[in-house]
Amino acid sequence: MTTLIIGANGQIGRRLCEQAAQSGHAVRAMVRDEQQNTFFDSIGVETVMGDLTGDMDHVFEGCDQVVFTAGSGGATGLDHTLMVDLNGAMRAVDLAREHGIRRFLMVSTLHVDPLKGPEKLRPYLVAKRAADAYLQASGLEHVILRPGRLSDDPGTGHIETDQSRASTGDVSRDNVATAILTLLKRQTSAPEEIVLLEGDHPIDQVLG
Repeated sequence: MTTLIIGANGQIGRRLCEQAAQSGHAVRAMVRDEQQNTFFDSIGVETVMGDLTGDMDHVFEGCDQVVFTAGSGGATGLDHTLMVDLNGAMRAVDLAREHGIRRFLMVSTLHVDPLKGPEKLRPYLVAKRAADAYLQASGLEHVILRPGRLSDDPGTGHIETDQSRASTGDVSRDNVATAILTLLKRQTSAPEEIVLLEGDHPIDQVLG
């Protein structure tokens, strides 16, 4: 079983690929630039050239699951947000379905209502909300992950999935990567939306 990682060269994607390689879980990292191959070669992860705004049909061949953890964030223009976070995500869902891939994990956002998010991020949040809805209507087995404010703190291996009980709105990228890998190893077909925040519950017990 091979999992395609879209957004593999991002901060969560790299952590996920490292953890997957260490645990023996087969992943394929989609990259846009051959220079990015150096890192993935060093950790023993297969790479494939693909572009969310261009050619990427071939990258899905032979994969069983997809993780979409790409994102333009709030630092790019609206045009890039639309091409990556909306159209890119929708194309990935379509191609996964066309290639007979059974399961799709979307790394989304805690802000389900864009108007309640930071003003500068609202176009990005709108794109994420539309992409989530597209995945939900696709018929694919899917999980939508809703991490809080991302940090570079070391992973604790513990999370909270109930926002009302969380003592913080943050979650480390390490913990998000661990949560994704835990879900990839789990066999389930029920659609899910999962909040990810720092907490006291072991990830493998909550999500395993």
